[in-house]
Amino acid sequence: VTGVNRMRDSDVLDGEPALEVDSAKNAPEKLTTALAATALLAACGGGGEGGSSGMPGNGSPTPGSPAGATYTAAASDEDAVRFLLQAQFSASDADIAAVRNRPYATWLAEQFVAAPSMSGFDWLNERGYGTISSTTNFYDSTYPGDYMLWNQLMTSSDGVRKRIALALSEFFVVSLSGLDFSWRSFAIASWWDMLNVHATGNFRNLLQDVTLHPAMGYYLNTKGNLKENVKTGRAPDENYAREVMQLFTLGIYQLNIDGTEKRDGNGNKLESYTQSDITNIARVFTGWDFDQTQNVNTLEPVNRRNIPNTVFTRIPMRLNPSNHSTLEAKFLGATVAAGADGAEALRVALDTLFNHPNVGPFFGKQMIQRLVTSNPSPAYVARVASAFNNNGAGVRGDLKAVFFAILLDDEARGPAGLAQPGFGKLREPMVRMVQWGRTFGIRSARGSWKMGDLSNPASQLGQSPQRSPSVFNFFRPGYVPPSTALSASLTPAPEFQLVNESSVGGYLNYMQGVIRNGIFVNAPDLPQNTSNTTNGYDITAAYTAELGLVLDAAALVKRLGRVLCAGQLSAATQSLIVAALNATPVTATSTDAVKLNRVAAAVLLVMASSEYLIQK
Repeated sequence: VTGVNRMRDSDVLDGEPALEVDSAKNAPEKLTTALAATALLAACGGGGEGGSSGMPGNGSPTPGSPAGATYTAAASDEDAVRFLLQAQFSASDADIAAVRNRPYATWLAEQFVAAPSMSGFDWLNERGYGTISSTTNFYDSTYPGDYMLWNQLMTSSDGVRKRIALALSEFFVVSLSGLDFSWRSFAIASWWDMLNVHATGNFRNLLQDVTLHPAMGYYLNTKGNLKENVKTGRAPDENYAREVMQLFTLGIYQLNIDGTEKRDGNGNKLESYTQSDITNIARVFTGWDFDQTQNVNTLEPVNRRNIPNTVFTRIPMRLNPSNHSTLEAKFLGATVAAGADGAEALRVALDTLFNHPNVGPFFGKQMIQRLVTSNPSPAYVARVASAFNNNGAGVRGDLKAVFFAILLDDEARGPAGLAQPGFGKLREPMVRMVQWGRTFGIRSARGSWKMGDLSNPASQLGQSPQRSPSVFNFFRPGYVPPSTALSASLTPAPEFQLVNESSVGGYLNYMQGVIRNGIFVNAPDLPQNTSNTTNGYDITAAYTAELGLVLDAAALVKRLGRVLCAGQLSAATQSLIVAALNATPVTATSTDAVKLNRVAAAVLLVMASSEYLIQK
């Protein structure tokens, strides 16, 4: 992660997305053909024009539907589910009823002020992961962080806040895989909690907490970054200086408010910053380090190590003035005077970045991509960027206004996108996993929630929360799948950067076992990663409503098509799945295992279909 190289949005991986699916291990023979037939991935691309313009200028701190919005309330259960699956992870019967009974804006405003669930940091402490012991070595482990994240995503009551925080985690990227210091799981928990706190706050405050967070400090080298030394030739590290502009605020090229790139008279793109800007702003990010003033060290007796407490992982980094550069710094039209205080230099830098005209369209478009569609129209981007620039009450950077604009825009809510082959997005594997768990009543019998890193594409999901392979996230916003119809039109489909032969087969094989049996857990009665006689499937789904429909394959599939993909499962796909299910008869006298087999097969086949994998 350190010394990460600059990368253009147009950079792509070699190879093409796989359209072949490995046969699912141990699948009933009668289902294998149907599974392969329905598992082909469909391409996603550009959204259409249309929709409303602007945010209401009523001065209210909580915006309503965009001015002129046509689709302000759900006209059907399918409309409600479609909205819910963009705003959060799943759509329960209670959620559907709630959305049907009030305008979208009212429901969303209620979610934004809902009480937050237990923080990830507190959950780790409650489970005993702050214990200092040479037996468990929690202070050197990353797996408690994985357990915490999956628990937060699967069980938290504030699903909208968690969905937004997950989207933010793919813009402001810190990866648990790139942290290597004591209590790294607590650091990622603190980072996750910070994203949740700011999910409906202000971008400027979020940017400051991102910059000074110890996890980011370690990940992109701000921690311990020293001022220049003329005698030795040392210069300030430029890693964060580069990425805070390239990835977290401006992007590489100057943008119009609709996200299109500005060009000079010769048609050349205009870069948004220069190497001089990087070199100068890097001086601002010197002198910061972990704040260890509240450390209480404990001598671990076996290995004779002094282990600090976890407090430093959740408080901002501290400035050491003697390590801070006092040289003049000029960047992006701003100047930090020579000798300026480090805190004041940071304020000038972050204010300058925050107020750059690129931020609204750059950030807004990527949030649209995470929640609604890979290729929003320029008009859609402009409406969201306008909400970022002014929430209707003269406030810039109001994230509540931004997410209202994204989720309530006519381009997101209207039916036009359903008929457009290029509208929508490929569901991320980790989002599919969370949707499965929340939809079907996932539970941990002993409260272990020991779901680990699922990043292996050959045997697992190929993605796990806060486990990006680099600061460039799991995929780039401008990624175009090569050797596809999308490549001819240069149409981005970011999530397809995760798609290859291994990941398609790995997803199906992994989900086949999980959907039917649950997640196998070693020692669910203990917090540590160990094995004992209690090993077993501790984390399972209930399938309460689905088991009630198990004798009627058509009704079962229809329900799954509604709650999993907002009624977008075609009649042909439903018929294919129903035929596959009916090939193995189930009666009222069938065993519970046989009934569960049918439900699991139905869920797997729906979650393997292209109409599910592409979220519209």
